[in-house]
Amino acid sequence: MAVTGGKDIYDPVAGRPTLILGGHDFHSITEAVARPLERPTPKAWWFFFIPSLALLGLLGIAVSWLFWEGIGVWGLMIPVGWAWDITNFVFWVGIGHAGTLISAILFLFRQKWRTSINRSAEAMTIFAVMCALIFPGIHVGRVWVAYFMFPIPNQMGVWPNFRSPLLWDVFAVSIYGSVSALFWYVGLIPDLATIRDRATGLKKKIYGFFALGWRGSNRHWQHYEVAYLILAGLATPLVLSVHSIVSMDFAVSQLPGWHTTIFPPYFVAGAIFSGFAMVVTLMVICRSAFGLKEIVTIRHFDYMAKIILVTGSMVGYAYGMEFFIAWYSGNPYELFTFKNRAFGPYAWAYWTMISCNVISPQIFWFKKARTSIPILFVMSIFVNIGMWFERFVIIVTSLHRDFLPSSWGYFRPTVWDVSCLLGSFGLFFTMFCLFVRFLPMVATAEVKTVLPQADPHAHPGPERTPSAHLAEEGAH
Repeated sequence: MAVTGGKDIYDPVAGRPTLILGGHDFHSITEAVARPLERPTPKAWWFFFIPSLALLGLLGIAVSWLFWEGIGVWGLMIPVGWAWDITNFVFWVGIGHAGTLISAILFLFRQKWRTSINRSAEAMTIFAVMCALIFPGIHVGRVWVAYFMFPIPNQMGVWPNFRSPLLWDVFAVSIYGSVSALFWYVGLIPDLATIRDRATGLKKKIYGFFALGWRGSNRHWQHYEVAYLILAGLATPLVLSVHSIVSMDFAVSQLPGWHTTIFPPYFVAGAIFSGFAMVVTLMVICRSAFGLKEIVTIRHFDYMAKIILVTGSMVGYAYGMEFFIAWYSGNPYELFTFKNRAFGPYAWAYWTMISCNVISPQIFWFKKARTSIPILFVMSIFVNIGMWFERFVIIVTSLHRDFLPSSWGYFRPTVWDVSCLLGSFGLFFTMFCLFVRFLPMVATAEVKTVLPQADPHAHPGPERTPSAHLAEEGAH
């Protein structure tokens, strides 16, 4: 179908419905994305920012008290020496997965629907990794020697223990965070130039500094596309490796419930599952608050809900397979651990996990649920709750009843455990609020490439590539 301005139009080559509604053209996309940055701060933004800042303050208090008093302020005890802090670490690393997945893997597979959500998802990744990195740092107890986790030579010739899974975490998560941040920044450059050219005064200088002299020439676009492709290629294996390595922290141990080969794929599927749920949570709020319903459409949520359904089913399969392996292995300790998970003192946590992660996503078999914003929002919250409980169940239920019944115990979090968790959400949402207020939350340049006007077959006359269209649009 041909392009008709102001109406929903169809891709004339693939024959698919357009991803962007409302008959937007290149200029109107720029206007819609730049609007939240150029207008006075809306009241809705303060409604989210102030509580987030308060929770961030709570994190500061909790961590300060931890440094002053020591790690005993947490509910850790024997035999549960790992608990709330490592649960939070694994949870936040998982949340950080969807951003790079959307940006890198879907980019390499040429999935055009990613363009409306990839910028926010990448930002979410970086902020989630920031939250994740807090917990290994403060968990070591003597935080003033946390630098010892890095292979920094010193005058005493003492090196970190390279066999320690804690060191693997540092390498995996820090590399993942660095590449994700670089990937995000490179993608931002054309849009920063757009905002620079629309701004005045100090804002123009600040955006101009970070735009690195971008002018939107054909040469700039060629270099940009090569750099973006290389970074996507680098980030893709990291998406799969980072949570696999986190899962190895558990799998290399001899503890029943942890020592299992299914952990790497199981953790990666769970991470994608929780990451997409968090993207849905954030985008439901942002598209409504900033008037982006024509750019982030129901079609995008439909696709994300399908991914949540697939990965949720994979996670459910992994839960079932763990029980099968525990029975089939003939190992009585392994079998006891899994029976204890389902029917022991922490059964409430286990069945919360099953309800949120396995049962609730099944509603997405129905298109009405996948295209209903209230249902999507509620389900995304359920999934995030369930995935936090998944990490809690894996860690605490395996530890609280180990090989020695005389040492069995029951872990109860203290107010400082809970404060650290709530405070990490404060850090995450504070950073995200600042992001949507000061940076374009939608990849304007990439969204323009999926408009029918960017397709050379959609217009009569000489053929032009999407890059040429964007070069013509320049930094406007």
